[in-house]
Amino acid sequence: MGAAGQDQSTLFRGDDAELRLKDAKSVRGTPARTMPAFILGEELADLADHDPRIVVATADLANSSRTRDFANRHPDRFIDFGIAERNMITAAAGMASCGLVPYVATFASFAGILAAEAIKTDCAYPRMPVRVIGHHSGISMGFYGTSHHSTEDLGMMRPIADLTVVCAADANQLRAILRASVDHPGAMYIRLGRGRDAEVYSTVPDDFAFGRATQLRDGRDLTIIATGSQVHASLAAADRLAEQGRSVRVLDMHTIKPLDEQAIRAAARETKAILTVEEHNVIGGLGSAVAEVLVSEERKPFRRHGILDEFSLIGPPAALYAHYKLDADGVTDVANGLLKEIN
Repeated sequence: MGAAGQDQSTLFRGDDAELRLKDAKSVRGTPARTMPAFILGEELADLADHDPRIVVATADLANSSRTRDFANRHPDRFIDFGIAERNMITAAAGMASCGLVPYVATFASFAGILAAEAIKTDCAYPRMPVRVIGHHSGISMGFYGTSHHSTEDLGMMRPIADLTVVCAADANQLRAILRASVDHPGAMYIRLGRGRDAEVYSTVPDDFAFGRATQLRDGRDLTIIATGSQVHASLAAADRLAEQGRSVRVLDMHTIKPLDEQAIRAAARETKAILTVEEHNVIGGLGSAVAEVLVSEERKPFRRHGILDEFSLIGPPAALYAHYKLDADGVTDVANGLLKEIN
């Protein structure tokens, strides 16, 4: 219970529409209902109400991922493996081979990095419909340090054949991803933020499709291609640049693999420069994927923005985002720098 008698499960689920977290600097008063990680269990439970194939597992993180909400409603289809991430994913592949659709959740550093081999060999290679959910990705674990930061997972997941890789920007998009994932063929890696990501989509997008980017804003001077937590920051930066007379297109490249190459090529033809923004190492993630497309096109000013090739610092998430220029101010500054160069 909280200080005012507030049930903590209400905090995580966001049942109280007026409830707001108090850490204004890190959270900025984000409504609990808009927190991606915190609606994960609820949405999966809703899907499971109508689909007996869906099972959910966690590696001792039922509260952090809120898969506890699934366990409360479907206890016979929920397994907590304890701190055994690779075993969990291998077991999920076994469940999938029996006709189930397993969703397994743990920190992204343990899912996409520690258990990469299990994802490759046990899930992707035999094309098992396992959905590995890596939550608290990037630098969102803050003080937990390098072992819990996940700035390499996209680079590890992208080269795995027959693996779909997708990043949720907010709670409503996560709902769309989960709904679209149930009958999607093969294995999937779903990357979530810290569960306190600001709203990008006011409703669940009904036109969501894997492999098709969403254009959130049109422009001619610059295209910002962002994914996951950086979509909101990029939209805010585009608004600030518009006030300066800059016309900026924003693409939500939610699916890292398969990549929407057509949207990238259109941006290269129709705008003057391209900037990728991601909460990930600039090597191996979204920026590298976009560069692989652009290299075969007419040369266009291009910059990758994210974590430089280094181990990220330790500190509160808000301070880390500011330090690495992954907040609205930082993305605006980087975009302005690129625009000044090309002019």
